[in-house]
Amino acid sequence: MFEYISGIVQSKGPTRLVLDVHGVGYKISIPLSTYEVLPALREPYRVLIYFHVREDIQSLYGFATAEERELFLMLLSISGIGPKVALSILSGASPKQFKSRIVTGDVNALTLIPGIGLKTAKRIIVELKEKFTDADDEIPGEFVREMPKVGDEVLQALMSLGYKRSAAIAALKKAGKELGPDESVESYIKVALNKM
Repeated sequence: MFEYISGIVQSKGPTRLVLDVHGVGYKISIPLSTYEVLPALREPYRVLIYFHVREDIQSLYGFATAEERELFLMLLSISGIGPKVALSILSGASPKQFKSRIVTGDVNALTLIPGIGLKTAKRIIVELKEKFTDADDEIPGEFVREMPKVGDEVLQALMSLGYKRSAAIAALKKAGKELGPDESVESYIKVALNKM
């Protein structure tokens, strides 16, 4: 419903922000990472918003970056994680640190966050690890520099066959070691498929 709210910073704290928008004060819950980048009081600010509605409550959650909000939404999709716990998780680490902990399976670091027990930490890792692994994979540099279309086309072809992005990128890297920059997309797909 809401994408962002722009207003004047009326008050702020490590977990909350009040924005004055034409005489209406919006109380917005925020993670620590957003608090750290807020301007001084009486200064204008625009915050990305997630509007949470339950039978008994309506709440606004604000984020300085789209990445923070995306992580928040991913966390909410996990059974047993509500908005308050998701904010605690985001307050405990930067998005990059959090992703790293998930990818490496660092259960201990997650259990240090208030409200996260061992079972919940394991569930978060299981449900998010593949998303972060796929998102962090990049097309190898040689394809970006020398033949960007080849890399994209090969990846799309492999993924359309049902392979995950991370597996497709790994196969593309292996194919790149055998084939030169002048090889066709078809040659790359053939070799990459043999490497799957």
